[in-house]
Amino acid sequence: MRVTVLNPLGANVTGVRVDSLDRRHVSRLRELLADHGVLILRNQAADDDALVRFLRSFGDIVFTTGETPVPTHPELNVVSNVGRSRPPRSSFHVDTSYVRVPPAYTALRAVAIPARGGQTLFSNQYRAGDTLPEDVRADLAGRVVTHVATGVSLSEDDESRAEHQLLRRHPVNGRTSLYLSTPKRCISISGMSPEQSARTIANLFEMSTRPDNVLRHEWSAGDVVIWDNRCVMHRADHSGVVGDRVMHRGMVTDAGAPPRPRP
Repeated sequence: MRVTVLNPLGANVTGVRVDSLDRRHVSRLRELLADHGVLILRNQAADDDALVRFLRSFGDIVFTTGETPVPTHPELNVVSNVGRSRPPRSSFHVDTSYVRVPPAYTALRAVAIPARGGQTLFSNQYRAGDTLPEDVRADLAGRVVTHVATGVSLSEDDESRAEHQLLRRHPVNGRTSLYLSTPKRCISISGMSPEQSARTIANLFEMSTRPDNVLRHEWSAGDVVIWDNRCVMHRADHSGVVGDRVMHRGMVTDAGAPPRPRP
């Protein structure tokens, strides 16, 4: 396995086949995901069967109610601009943060690549937390954010609201990240008025997504990208896309691995 670290987050990884993995490879990829947030696996010959086996190596696959399933693989969902008269909307977010146990990892497999545009952007939420002024960081310590569902059709039995620590410690490497989603899904911060909550969330979101804190991934045929929802936000850039953009997405809860000893 060869790892090329990117800036301000992410890594290109070679020597890994997107398919069922043994424990040694899963453990190493968990560590890399915790440290770098995003792993880019290029030149993969993976189909949906292989993607499902790959995801199951990490834990249980979860599906967001309201998404469009892949017809042959209902564990996965389709992300596509095909047949749309208007480009899809996308804001930086964390996948399904409105449930008590959000998916730890999300993976996208490139099915159709547009002739131009369609990149996916990722923000470094470790760095976002680390660069907070000390007084702001101290004030946010211990506070929780209430996340709610937006833009999906849920039943009465589906979770639609959850509270998460704003400054979260990653279970693998012990680092602290700023855990946010799109402001429409973050409706309050504990101990703050509605106005102060909205202002704080907007400021933190803007700081997290500034250009120097964002990795922009240009898709190529055969790409599979997996990221750690606990330390990154992401969004698709649908501006100026020419051609079909089709991705198959899978999400997985972390089956759990012993935390890495801290130095």
